[in-house]
Formats: sequence, C-alpha cells, structure tokens
Amino acid sequence: MLLARALRAAAALRPALRPPPRRLLLSSSSPRGLPPPPPGAAPGLARSLWQLGGGGGRTALLRPRRGSAGGVSCGCGGLHTEGDKAFAQFLTDEIKEEKKIQKHKSLPKVSGGWELEVHGTEAKLVRKVAGERITVTFNINNSIPPSAEEEAQEEQKPDEQEPELTSTPNFVVEVIKDDTKQTLVLDCHYPEDEIGEEGEEESDIFTIREVSFQPTGESDWKDTNYTLNTDSLDWALYDHLMDFLADRGVDNTFADELIELSTALEHQEYIKFLEDLKSFVKCQ
Repeated sequence: MLLARALRAAAALRPALRPPPRRLLLSSSSPRGLPPPPPGAAPGLARSLWQLGGGGGRTALLRPRRGSAGGVSCGCGGLHTEGDKAFAQFLTDEIKEEKKIQKHKSLPKVSGGWELEVHGTEAKLVRKVAGERITVTFNINNSIPPSAEEEAQEEQKPDEQEPELTSTPNFVVEVIKDDTKQTLVLDCHYPEDEIGEEGEEESDIFTIREVSFQPTGESDWKDTNYTLNTDSLDWALYDHLMDFLADRGVDNTFADELIELSTALEHQEYIKFLEDLKSFVKCQ
C-alpha cells in the first residue's frame, strides 16, 4: 500500500515523466561544475561521458569506434571493448570521488525514538506512543527536485564548490490505534519553494496533501475510500491536522532530520549503483 501510494504521490507532484537530472559525476581529471552538454545530449551519466570526452565530437564512450569492436573474452560470453575499459576506469575514479564527499558513512538517526527500517530505496520510520503506532514511509527514487542541479549550476560562481544535492521525498504518515480497524493515512510532501527559505521560523517546511482512512493491515490502497484533498480545505481543520502530527513527533524538526536521512540514503544508493555498474561493465 505504501509503495503504491508513494509512487502515486510522486506522480501527482511532478507531472513531468522525465527523471530528475543526475548529479554531476566527479571525474578526478576535471573539476566539478563542468559546462553542460550540447542540446540533445542525454541527462545524467551520458552527459558526464560527453564531458569526459572533452565535448569535441566524442559523444559517448559506450559506442565503440569503427574497427575496434573486437573484444577480449573472459569466459562470460559478453562483449569487452576499449570503450568498456575506459568506462570502467572512469567509474572507478567517480566512486573514489563520491566516497570522498560522502557526508555520512552510516545513516543518521532521527531523534524522538524512531526506529529505522530500510529495504533498498524505501525506508520506514516507526514510533509507538501510548497505544498508537506511527509509521512514516518514503522512497528516495525521484526525490531530488528536477531543477535542483540546473539552478545550482546557474548560481555557482567560479572557484566555488558545487552545492550539495538534497533529497526531499514525499512521505506517507500512518497512525494506527490499537482498538480500531482503520488507519489514518496522511500523504505529505516538501513544497519546493519552502526548502531553504530563511526568515520564516514559524513556517512549516512540509505540507499535508491528502488524508484518507484505510483498512489496517491491508497491503493495497483502496481508491473506493474517500480521500480528502487539502487544496480546498478549511484552514482551521488543516491546522488541527498539522498539530495532530506534531503531537506524534512529525513536526519541522522531524522533517529536517528526514531530509538529512533521505539525502544520506540517496547518496549511499547512488554509490552502490556506480559500483554495480562498474562490476557489470567489467563483468566481475
């Protein structure tokens, strides 16, 4: 129920189907903040491969040069080219650089007695308070705003370090009471214009988007149950819902710590992806 719900929430928040831009890969032979690729270049890894080639016509290392398709067999039956070798070396350098800037070697804890469960890219925080079980579930996939990297490049000045990318995932709060068969489910997200704003200490950095009751223990979200959208909700009722969450530990402090946790998990999974990609290219 939670994963399907989170994916549905993500689709509603970001209607564009293209994935968010990937962070700049940090080649040890070139500084961060390289110029963007030419129009039409693929985002993310393909863009960085274009930059590695110097931007002078070598648009991809994945495509072998004519006459160099012959590879060395290692017994796996796969193709191995000079491009694969260069690709693997490039990934080796990138992994080293990403580990150098990795802020958290282990995932940070969230204060307030929350217990963390991680399953791949999905994480769940669980807290029990006086006959209630509160769970907060989020997925780090597509959790970096699409415009984050582009804006960072535009604002970056010469000789300045590239700003860190921040993961701000949608998250679902479930409140389960011991003596009821229904679970109160609140779909929350971080408005992009609220992240990083200063001077408004009383402002909430996250918002509630939808509220619904779902059968306790059910794995599938039931669209036949009434879902309250807060866009047209009376502000007094909305404030009471926010206070209801704050009383159960889901407040601005929690939301800040969730961002830190999600960012650390996203970076950890990104490094693991690069390591898996290198092993795949090298056929280890």
